[in-house]
Amino acid sequence: MKEGRAISADEGRLRFEHEAIHSAAELFDAGKAARGKLPRSGHAEYKRAKNRDPIGILRTQQEHRVPELIPLRLERMTASPFAFYRGSAAIQAADLRDAPRTGVDVTICGDAHLANFGIYASPERSLVFDLNDFDESAYGPWEWDVKRFVTSVVVAARQRGFKESKVQTAALEAAASYRIAMRQITQLSVLERYYIRADVHRGQRHSSSQKVLDHAIEAASRRTSARVVRKITKRADDGSTMIVENPPVLSHVPETTEKRILGIVKRYLATVPSDIAVLLSQYVPTDAVRRVVGVGSVGTRCYIIVLSGPAGESLVLQVKEAVESVAVEFGGASAGRAPVYGDRVDSDEHGHRVVANQHVLQAVSDPFLGWVKYDGRAFYIRQFRDQNVSIDTETLDFRPFTDYVDACGTVLARAHAQSPAAPFIAGYLGGGTPFDSAVAEWASAYADQAVEDYQTLRKAVKKGEI
Repeated sequence: MKEGRAISADEGRLRFEHEAIHSAAELFDAGKAARGKLPRSGHAEYKRAKNRDPIGILRTQQEHRVPELIPLRLERMTASPFAFYRGSAAIQAADLRDAPRTGVDVTICGDAHLANFGIYASPERSLVFDLNDFDESAYGPWEWDVKRFVTSVVVAARQRGFKESKVQTAALEAAASYRIAMRQITQLSVLERYYIRADVHRGQRHSSSQKVLDHAIEAASRRTSARVVRKITKRADDGSTMIVENPPVLSHVPETTEKRILGIVKRYLATVPSDIAVLLSQYVPTDAVRRVVGVGSVGTRCYIIVLSGPAGESLVLQVKEAVESVAVEFGGASAGRAPVYGDRVDSDEHGHRVVANQHVLQAVSDPFLGWVKYDGRAFYIRQFRDQNVSIDTETLDFRPFTDYVDACGTVLARAHAQSPAAPFIAGYLGGGTPFDSAVAEWASAYADQAVEDYQTLRKAVKKGEI
């Protein structure tokens, strides 16, 4: 609260001057007015930069990764065009750096492709559908998330083998679902927006889409710490739980690294809620291994830790290295976190960045989320395998595919709607389809670029150039 002009009690306000309140209507009108500077059709053209160097960007990312895991990352990225797209967020961030934008920033996912949405368990043990990856989250242009999302729809639909007319239908559906949801959500109060979440339930209908959802719910019920412990561990001679190696996916680490991991866990306890700290105090770490995760993340330091409780129960935590968001490093996004954080954390505390942005973007988050900086590296920690599952788009027929796309676009809008600028976005998008058509056109062109980059990487790997 600012000190300043005294205000009489009759005015129904604080007796001292406070910051101006920007109404949703004013922001909405500002968004509409922004079409005069950047027409919605202005997002349609993808302009390829003359100095593009996708292989150079991948080399830059490799400099700080575990060297022996780099070949595995390249192997996973060259498995298919969609796998490449999953791992090439840095390349797209660089391509978006100079793309047209309204100049309005929100907290963004930074890597909002189809495979980074999914189902997981809330602390109340109900299942929810939401974004589930925040390594590249930042404070940046809202358009970047939308373009990465719609392009992923095009790449996935083409890989699935749909006709091009259906591919374009799916791309338009992706953009429209975001636009419509943003317009609807911003008609609610900020508190009502905050409480919106997409709960997942088994259905009574026997549609193909509901069958896909029911299958995912069944899969989620099997993805628990208890099940993963039974699958990947055995009892040691002292009765403790020990992870069975499966290199390169699971590999035990040297004793010095084990001690480092234990140090990380000890510091992590200071960043979780007090109830979680008390809960974890009843567990003892009994094993730790390095684990290879994802596609783009391969090569960053990631570990899983088995903790054993007083009744022999096990809890598994994942410790994952956090580095600077590609949206900032390669895209030039304004910051890792929204300005509201101010000077409360170090600018290079990327573990906190990931956790803080996850709390903003998700309707409900893992209560075990925490972060730590240790030995000059940032990490974030979360529960491992808490009924989390993703939808495999390569198995979906067209109707379930577009239903899934619609759900993803809706929760992406909900995530962006937590930022103060959301009514501006709604005003800019409007009630018509010009933005949908423009982004679908851009995504189609960029999907072509991604496939070209995929082929370039395959050739470079084959020649030993990377």
